[in-house]
Amino acid sequence: MKCTTTGNHFRVYGYKGKQVRDNIHSFDLVNGFYHFYKSPRLGEVYNIGGSRFSNCSILEAIKICEEITGKKLNWSYEESNRSGDHIWWISDGNKFKSQYPKWSLNHTI
Repeated sequence: MKCTTTGNHFRVYGYKGKQVRDNIHSFDLVNGFYHFYKSPRLGEVYNIGGSRFSNCSILEAIKICEEITGKKLNWSYEESNRSGDHIWWISDGNKFKSQYPKWSLNHTI
């Protein structure tokens, strides 16, 4: 979004820009922190993100940013992917949700 609004260049690395990431809205994340704060479970480890509820590819994110701003993103594509990068990553928040059933994701992309 920042590059779309400022006109700065953005580089997409590998996978033809189709790599998918889940995205969690700050409200949903902070709300998760709040639920943990109210009833902490010491020593637990959670993987919390947008899961299948809220995710998109790099190309989809570019399109969304352009639609919101009404500007074209100045971007280019590098054939090689970044070392250690995944083509697809969707977090599984089921453990957190099972331990904090009153918490939920409310905001999508």
